[in-house]
Amino acid sequence: MRPFPTLRVPIIAAPMAGGPSTPALVNAVGAAGGLGFLAGGYRSAEDLAAQIAAVRAAGTADFGVNLFVPDTTPIDTEAVSAYRQALLPLAAQLGVDDLPEAHPDDDGWRAKIELLVASPVPVVSFTFGLPDRTTVERLHGAGSVLIGGVTSVPDALAARERGLDALVVQGPEAGGHQFTFHTADPAPTTPLEELFAAVRDAVPGPLIASGGLADAPAVRRMIDAGAVAVQLGTAFLLTPEAGTNATHRAALTDPGFTRTILTRAFSGRWARGLANAYVEAYDALAPAAYPAVNQIAGPIRRMAAASGDPQHTHLWAGTAWRKVIEAPAAEVLAELWPGGTSD
Repeated sequence: MRPFPTLRVPIIAAPMAGGPSTPALVNAVGAAGGLGFLAGGYRSAEDLAAQIAAVRAAGTADFGVNLFVPDTTPIDTEAVSAYRQALLPLAAQLGVDDLPEAHPDDDGWRAKIELLVASPVPVVSFTFGLPDRTTVERLHGAGSVLIGGVTSVPDALAARERGLDALVVQGPEAGGHQFTFHTADPAPTTPLEELFAAVRDAVPGPLIASGGLADAPAVRRMIDAGAVAVQLGTAFLLTPEAGTNATHRAALTDPGFTRTILTRAFSGRWARGLANAYVEAYDALAPAAYPAVNQIAGPIRRMAAASGDPQHTHLWAGTAWRKVIEAPAAEVLAELWPGGTSD
């Protein structure tokens, strides 16, 4: 195993695909002693290369890139078609001309691997599964530390056996997509602290805790439990360095939103966000089909976000979203880890 980077502050800014993760956020977190991540999901290899260049141009030495592992599980095309038909009236109501048909998409996986082999970064992490052994060997050969996201002990054991150097143990409290390996997997239910203890006892090596951590006591609790670091996403959504859209930012501080929910309604995979009208209407109808549902619902989400409509777009947030502060990333790290250096 390759050693996990030594951090002055044991805090990782989680990769958040779709906009929130930016080079500016990565650089700010790195400058404050933590580890920032670029989100490779939904981004072409060319765009990702440009973001990596922007991070390097700022002089940030340690940072990571996250990739979505393709899920090759066949989808129920009839269920996907029925979901698209169910969404068409809403699309028309919002001024969306049409919704696309679902199509196979590996998110540019191979091109991104080739990029990271040719132009290595210090850390590469994986969401939605594990890279094959050849990919692990190639990225290790390029000098990268490899991290896998897991939501169960069996997945953690599989990740360690595959040769990954560290694991992010994600509890269901986490905002955004859950790390479940397969689209059809049931929603995770084991709370972070219980899950972390189970993985720690079963799997050797560095572990990172993630899910519902938004204040200093929660961070300290997981470090004391044996985590080498904690990974937080929601905590950074309101920083000026994040690329969080205005509709999402406003919703996070809107008292009208009272709870979060795990839903497949926006992407076909389990993801936690603020419960809104879209979730209430379509959660029960959404099939376990990723990226098909993500493709179909995408125009609705984007239109709603662009028009300031929080009721029909995804509002990813962890269970502790009420504790999030509006402040620069450096101040967020200082609040989460008073003292400024790792013990």
